[in-house]
Amino acid sequence: MHHEVTLYTRADCPLCEKAKGEIRAAIAMYQLPVTVTESDIDADPALRAQFTDDVPVIYVGGTEAFRHHVTADAFADYIRYRKPVAQTSLADEMCIPCSGGVPALEGAELAALTKSLGGGWRVIGEHHIEKEFTFPDFAQALAFTNRIGAIAEAEGHHPDIYLAWGKVRVTIWTHKVDGLTRADFVLAAKIDR
Repeated sequence: MHHEVTLYTRADCPLCEKAKGEIRAAIAMYQLPVTVTESDIDADPALRAQFTDDVPVIYVGGTEAFRHHVTADAFADYIRYRKPVAQTSLADEMCIPCSGGVPALEGAELAALTKSLGGGWRVIGEHHIEKEFTFPDFAQALAFTNRIGAIAEAEGHHPDIYLAWGKVRVTIWTHKVDGLTRADFVLAAKIDR
């Protein structure tokens, strides 16, 4: 059976390049009967609105099979056995910097990400997410704040942090779109981890 594969990508996207390499490797190693079409989301306003910064996305036969990460073996298994591979959690993803020009999340997409994040995060006015963490003293609250700072630096995505005796409140949103993007939820999941 021949499979139509569509990759939704964008230029200068390291995750996209990695996914393309894994798919090429799978096709070569396993002699997979596939035709691959690549679609740059930045060339189509509708695709850019649909996927925002959330690429790569890989469709097989018109159905989403992978998002962000794929390995050659997982891709080959999906093609050969048509079984989806467990998706990574938000905390396993990388924050992808937003270059602006895309709409902020809203509606069903925002609700789905909020549900998958869980952990007591609240969406405020469809604009930002917020969570308050409590600690028995100032020293532990400060240590937690420093851990958040290290995560933020590593991801290149920086939340607003309010530190007080025994509590830390974290507020996250993407300034370039003045609202929420997937990267905000990825950062929140990493903070929870």
